[in-house]
Amino acid sequence: MASTLTSKGQVTVPKAVRDLLGIGPGSKVDFTRAPDGSVVLVRADDQNHVSLFAQLRGHAGKGLDTDAILALTRGEP
Repeated sequence: MASTLTSKGQVTVPKAVRDLLGIGPGSKVDFTRAPDGSVVLVRADDQNHVSLFAQLRGHAGKGLDTDAILALTRGEP
């Protein structure tokens, strides 16, 4: 993925990268230099970023047990 640097030194972070890092408007990012000389963009406001899966886990409320699901699929009351 490539972005173009503006005359003000700004660059647009591609959506796929923003989604991966979980960042949006107002998020803090940090640029670190890796041992191989490359520069790495990391989320600075939450170094222990929790995955989207972990954030959503347990938010569906109380689920149905197996017997209830089978009864629903069979059309039983």
